[in-house]
Amino acid sequence: MSITIKQVSSKSELKKFIRFNYELYKNNPYSVPDLYDDMLNTFSKEKNPAFEFCEADYFLAYKGGRLVGRVAAIINHRANEKWGKQEVRFGWIDFVDDIEVSSALLKAVEEWGKERGMKYIQGPLGFTDFDAEGMLVEGFDQLSTMATIYNYPYYPEHMARLGYDKDADWVEFKIYIPEAIPEKHQRISNLIQRKYNLNIVKCQSAKEIASRYGQAIFELMNEAYSPLYGYSALSAKQIDQYIKTYLPILDLRMVTLITDAEDRLIAVGISMPSLARALQKAKGRLLPFGWYHLAKTIYLKKYPKVLDLLLVAVKPEYQNKGVNALLFSDLIPVYQQLGYEYAESNPELEMNDKVQAQWEYFKTEQHKRRRCFVKEL
Repeated sequence: MSITIKQVSSKSELKKFIRFNYELYKNNPYSVPDLYDDMLNTFSKEKNPAFEFCEADYFLAYKGGRLVGRVAAIINHRANEKWGKQEVRFGWIDFVDDIEVSSALLKAVEEWGKERGMKYIQGPLGFTDFDAEGMLVEGFDQLSTMATIYNYPYYPEHMARLGYDKDADWVEFKIYIPEAIPEKHQRISNLIQRKYNLNIVKCQSAKEIASRYGQAIFELMNEAYSPLYGYSALSAKQIDQYIKTYLPILDLRMVTLITDAEDRLIAVGISMPSLARALQKAKGRLLPFGWYHLAKTIYLKKYPKVLDLLLVAVKPEYQNKGVNALLFSDLIPVYQQLGYEYAESNPELEMNDKVQAQWEYFKTEQHKRRRCFVKEL
């Protein structure tokens, strides 16, 4: 039975594109669904500021009249220009366990990319690093997070059969909250604070953090993450969107800012309670009752035992000087007070020794690995 690939060209087809993931994983205990409205905004050329420097199309795969797969084809022109590449990205890829389906989906992206002069295909990647990226290759029996992709074990098997090679790996850790701040960790943080005349800043309201440091947080992220795999700087419109979307829902006890003597932001640590279980209960919808499960965690502060480390960024000239120790010396007592057992690191590049070195004083468990694949066109 042949595979039919159809390019998404209507709202009803985009709805099918989004909902396919929910249907494929509806009985899976480890998958964490995205919110439907968030996905609509992500794929909208009018609402997603990434379309200032990206182009994309979306494809559905049918077999015997049944929807059996989906994939997005994306070109991030800013990233290609920065890294001197001609790469088309595949993202949001899902398919049943049928090599003809996965092959047809990826061929659609390959042809789409070649038509636009691309020389390589890589993925899974989104528009930017703020989208989930990397195909799970280890840790299929671990609960996913709201910031990552979950996929069945057969996905990477298909990639190998279709001639795709490893381009980069990310690893993820469980970082167990210690009963006390490690002595050496505390000693380093005290020394660094005195040596560089640094200040720990805790904001009291979303309005305060947005007005004083909102722009600076994301500018620092652009600066700190610039050398990392495939990164492209967030635009002014993206930064404005993220300030409005994310800062108001944070528990500011779990946000630590480090400034120098002139109140310039040099480091930030942002974490929040894991929303994985709440998102599973919401099943991708805020209505009629999905909002309750999310609100119970975010606003009523009925916190789980797991927290997500969303963002840790340090100004390049302060990296490898112990500033991370100062961040977590402030955050660990908060985690203890709120009853957390461990933190999810979320993806860290396999070769990023600077990031992984900050966990050396803690009990950790590497429990997931994900991969970006590449193939020459």
